[in-house]
Amino acid sequence: MTENYALSDAFERVASRLPHEREFAGIEIVSTSAERHGAETALKLMIDRPGGVDLVLCERVAARINVALDAFTDPYTLEVRSAGLDRPLLRPADYERFAGKTVCVHTTLAINNAKTHRGRLAGVRGTNVVLETERGELPLPLETIRSANLEYDFRADLQREKHARKNRKKKIHREP
Repeated sequence: MTENYALSDAFERVASRLPHEREFAGIEIVSTSAERHGAETALKLMIDRPGGVDLVLCERVAARINVALDAFTDPYTLEVRSAGLDRPLLRPADYERFAGKTVCVHTTLAINNAKTHRGRLAGVRGTNVVLETERGELPLPLETIRSANLEYDFRADLQREKHARKNRKKKIHREP
C-alpha cells in the first residue's frame, strides 16, 4: 500500500516537472489523477499546448513517465491524453486565458433558473466568472461552478473554411 502511494506521488512529481524540461517546453499539465483499481493503479494525465496535442506528443510524454516510474513494481496503467477541443476549465486563470471563447458552465445551484449556462467567456471579475449571453452578462460565483469547458463550434469552423475557399477562388480568378 505504501508503494502505491509512492507510485502516485512519483507520478505527480514527474508530471509537474514535464513543462520545465526542454523536450516538453510549452506543454501545460491540465490535470492528473491516480486511482487504485484492485491491485492496479490507473494514472491519468491530461495535457495541452498552443497549437494542440497530437498522438506523437502523447506517446513521448508517456514514454518519459514510464522511464521515471520504472523502479516501481506495483502494476499501473498510464493514460496520456489531449485536453481536446472541449478542454475543461479548472482554475480561475483558465477563465481569463480563454476569455472570448464559447463555454459551457455547470453550476451546483440554479442561477437564473438553470444549472447549465452557455455563452462567451468574459473572464473573472472578483469571485465571479462572467459569461456574455443573449440576455446580457451573467456572473457565476466561482464556488458554485461544478464543471466548465470550452465548446467548439463546428458550424463556425465550417463557415470560416467555406469563406476561405471562396476567397482563394476569387484571388485565383483575379490573377492574370
